[in-house]
Amino acid sequence: MVVLDDAADADPLAAALVAGGLPVAEVTFRTAAAADAIRAMAARGDVLVGAGTVLTARQVEVAVASGAMFVVSPGFSRAVVDRCAELGVPALPGTVTATEVQAALDAGLRTLKFFPAGTSGGAAAIRALAAPFPAVRFVPTGGIGPANLRDYLSIDTVAAVGGSWMVPRRMVAERAFDDVTRLVREAVALAADAGA
Repeated sequence: MVVLDDAADADPLAAALVAGGLPVAEVTFRTAAAADAIRAMAARGDVLVGAGTVLTARQVEVAVASGAMFVVSPGFSRAVVDRCAELGVPALPGTVTATEVQAALDAGLRTLKFFPAGTSGGAAAIRALAAPFPAVRFVPTGGIGPANLRDYLSIDTVAAVGGSWMVPRRMVAERAFDDVTRLVREAVALAADAGA
């Protein structure tokens, strides 16, 4: 998960992700630079870039027009999910409860964000939800880092994890992209050690 305050940082950040072995970025719609940052990363052709913190159908349209290849939202919005389906991009809505998971299943989704993971029961909560929903794959985000990454990746129904610890906003603002590459490499190695 990436928060960019300046779209000029998108290309060097994308290069740092690629160099670190993780050519994937969820650029959040938390700043005015998001659409331009997605456009810059998508133009490279070597990064799978999506839009995060998408709250409205209109934001879906802007994100996809900018080159986003997937859309992530903090909660379940039928309007966002439906617009993603209309535009042919995967939606990854946030869910925490069984009711939200069922709503997402009713919308035809099988891979869901579990957010905020750290304050919503963590790995134990995902294991509990996996029991009645064995066909659902979860992507936990929120409160995940090197100390608990293995806990999440050890769950069969976890498809991937998301986090921002590898791309601290401060490092991006300081243009410390070599440090970002190092953190990304460490995260990739940790995930590999966990059997991901």
